[in-house]
Amino acid sequence: MLRRFSTNFALLSIFLDGLSVLLGLWLSSILRPWMNQFSFFEKVADWQVTPKALYIIFPLIWLLIFLAFSIYDGTKYMRVVDEMAAHSGAVFIAAISSAGILYLSFREVSRALFVVFVVLTYVLTVTWRLVVRLYFRSQQLTPARKRRVLVVGAGSLGQRIRDQINSIHDRGLTFVGFVDDDGREIDKVLGGKGEIKQVVTKHKISDVVIALPYSAYPELGQIVQCMEKDPVQIWVALGFFDLALYKTTIENFADIPMLDLRASAIDNYQRMVKRVFDVLICTIGLLFALPVMALISLAIMLEDGRPIFFLQKRVGENGRIFSMFKFRTMVKNAEDLQNQVEKIDADGNVIHKLRDDPRVTRVGKFLRRFSLDEVPQIFNILGGTMSLVGPRPEMPYLVDKYQPWQRKRFAVPPGLTGWWQITGRSDKPMHLHTEDDLYYIQNYSIWLDIQILIRTVWAVLIGRGSY
Repeated sequence: MLRRFSTNFALLSIFLDGLSVLLGLWLSSILRPWMNQFSFFEKVADWQVTPKALYIIFPLIWLLIFLAFSIYDGTKYMRVVDEMAAHSGAVFIAAISSAGILYLSFREVSRALFVVFVVLTYVLTVTWRLVVRLYFRSQQLTPARKRRVLVVGAGSLGQRIRDQINSIHDRGLTFVGFVDDDGREIDKVLGGKGEIKQVVTKHKISDVVIALPYSAYPELGQIVQCMEKDPVQIWVALGFFDLALYKTTIENFADIPMLDLRASAIDNYQRMVKRVFDVLICTIGLLFALPVMALISLAIMLEDGRPIFFLQKRVGENGRIFSMFKFRTMVKNAEDLQNQVEKIDADGNVIHKLRDDPRVTRVGKFLRRFSLDEVPQIFNILGGTMSLVGPRPEMPYLVDKYQPWQRKRFAVPPGLTGWWQITGRSDKPMHLHTEDDLYYIQNYSIWLDIQILIRTVWAVLIGRGSY
């Protein structure tokens, strides 16, 4: 059975939206000649054909914008009013973007046809969503699908779970009560921990959520064992997130469910959107970058010979080491001379970049001034070891000096540019300003990525902190 909150349903939703855009465009093309009979519409020829390219361009634009608005994240828009509001906003942006495409390319397309297309597509995408909601609601309202939830532990974690269950209405969940030895003053405490089996039987519980504090985890085995013969689903709400690098999730490891204390700070949906965005932009950008890269390679060859590229070990997501591509901007034995330029500031911090580094070549200075030495990292991005936007990958020997809190910057993929670059670059040594990366992680969205990319262009042009 297809589940609403699943990857398969998200993929089906993408397919239905793409189909709706195609159908809306096709229907509007058929309806437009028929509208000639009305005097307030400009007459168009019956044989006028909608450009075939639009049947590719429009679905891509609409789906990318829907992805950016997280329209396919079912858990984000539980209420129909929230989903419709987000969907309407996405349609508005998609319509404006499509109009811009027409203005810059196919100006002969009728404006009335475009308006009809937007209205029809909006109606089609709203209609299938409402039908799907009605279908899933009818499935969840059957008695066999009702789930009665008992929460073990009436502390802050247990109360948070109760409030969350009570706030949603279309998953068939009903909060029945708590079981706790110390929470008698809290409403709906049905008994102590020793009475779990009786409470489960009496109240026809289908799901038991264990929400105990970390100090009570030794009791877990006894609690689970007392219900081993009862047909209930048992869940454990984790109460020790502070052990995590940034976020804790449960994953299957060798077919065994285990805690992942170093899960990415971005969820699977955000990661999918980010990856699609990276590949799309880099694939298009590579077409323009290749001629520039050829000229840069020639300039490096003429000044200082091979090698043209410089591969440097950097620390990426979750602390993994990878090779980062750059154009070589220093003399060939630059790393052997690192100790001659490295300094220690008054606070004992390592400063490894100087404004007038004697190892940088003439071509290298120009490349660094406009950040052209970073262009080969397009291949890192396409290969998946980096992203367009994220914390800059740091050198391993500097990471060895990190404080534990600084390691949270490895909770997302490293980036070609990031919040640090647009707020200072080399003027603010990266390893001394980890708070910039943590700000990005805590406030991540695809819109923040787009904003950083736009501001990066300005930061490169003015050359602030580029050396």
